[in-house]
Amino acid sequence: MCYDPDAAPPAFSPARQPLAEASALTLTSADGTEFAAFLARPEVTTGVGVLVLPDNKGLSAFYRQTAARLAEQGHPALVLDYYGRTAGAAPENRPPEFGELPNLLPHLLALTPDTLDADLTAALARLREVGPAEVVALGFCFGGRQAFRAAAPRFGLAGVVGFYGYPDVINGAPGPTQLAAGLTATILALWGGADDHIPPSTVEAFDAALTAAGCPHEFISYPGAPHNFFELSAAGPSGAAARNAWGRLLTFLAEAA
Repeated sequence: MCYDPDAAPPAFSPARQPLAEASALTLTSADGTEFAAFLARPEVTTGVGVLVLPDNKGLSAFYRQTAARLAEQGHPALVLDYYGRTAGAAPENRPPEFGELPNLLPHLLALTPDTLDADLTAALARLREVGPAEVVALGFCFGGRQAFRAAAPRFGLAGVVGFYGYPDVINGAPGPTQLAAGLTATILALWGGADDHIPPSTVEAFDAALTAAGCPHEFISYPGAPHNFFELSAAGPSGAAARNAWGRLLTFLAEAA
């Protein structure tokens, strides 16, 4: 799990656009399930849309703020929540202890690739209604893993960005490394060089699998930066990594237009 309740995303660039909207939504998946989302739109759209995929705690203040920071740069951004089927469509009503792993685990284990894909598809449809057809998926930790999966052609994405998303098998379920042959959208992957959760060998195996599959990708590893380095209060190597990663993210979004 990545971010504490009081964490905030970096804000290294001055706002280029005022926000036209920053509001909670309820979306409906293909099976009729309602789930929570958050949409931030700039007054004038100047870039691709961004589908923000949060860590395994789901939609939180960190990701609402991330969407707003992206919208200030001209990108309509929508964050989705993963737990409409098991925890309802109102994350604000969940108790603070919901994000603690023992409480979260039953909800995580109830997720399936099919239901995740259905929710992503519904969120993408809503985002494309209010912004350009070109959309980039941006994910963090668990969401980074889902962003890599979303490089598959069925989502029609202009690219994907994953921050420290574990790419290998988890509990017997294949990860992006195993699915690499079916990934086609350009991938930007950002890693903490001191991430205790994702060893270099795992990153290297994912890199090799994407190369073998012919999937265009760029991997950036930041020496000394831990897991979850992309955070406003990060200092030392993590602060430098967060600043550089923000610049690389904005460049990637500009090139995906």
